[in-house]
Amino acid sequence: MHGRSIGAALVAGLAMTVAGSLSAQQIETPPAARSIGATKPSQPAPPRTVVNCNGPFAKDSSMLSLATAFGSKNVTYTEIEVAGSKVGTTIIFPKDPKRRLEVWWSNLTNRSGTYLILINGQSTWTAPGGMRLSMTMAQLEKLNGKPFKLKGFDKDNVATVSDWDGGKLATISGGCKSGLSLRADPKAAADEVSALPADHEYNSDDAKMRAVKPTVSEILIGY
Repeated sequence: MHGRSIGAALVAGLAMTVAGSLSAQQIETPPAARSIGATKPSQPAPPRTVVNCNGPFAKDSSMLSLATAFGSKNVTYTEIEVAGSKVGTTIIFPKDPKRRLEVWWSNLTNRSGTYLILINGQSTWTAPGGMRLSMTMAQLEKLNGKPFKLKGFDKDNVATVSDWDGGKLATISGGCKSGLSLRADPKAAADEVSALPADHEYNSDDAKMRAVKPTVSEILIGY
């Protein structure tokens, strides 16, 4: 069993039971590019690294559903400790940092009932609405269609989105909700970061917030 710390403000923003799902983009050769009377070798399907709010990560999903969708050899189960409680967790592609994804279950016994979906580390998964790790606030604003609000940096130098302010990311297809953590640029001056404390809320286009160049460091997905 491993100890684990997840930003409290981020988890609190997803108070309801969490779920989501994956869907692979399908690439089809345009009719004009097909050779008459000839069949080209099939190309491998693109990695299934897009999370949507349906399918194998639905609210009533289970580890069995994930094993069916991704292959039993590509999923593993463990229990971690969060705030003194055990949380059952399935990890997809555990040996591939770029495709790694965590799914927490609300029912440890049956390993079912999606609780949280976490995108962190080096993961290249795309969350609902097009959100990805390492995105800048300007890129998030583009997805949202407008500026949003976020809390300042806590003792771990993590800021969290507090309100999408009625933008596109406030309502995600399928009923999901999202929580985002951001970290300031490592090169940002320490006093500039500390001048943006967690007990204050800022607009994403705030000049002082933009100056420390925060980027997305973790994404939580839930209902």
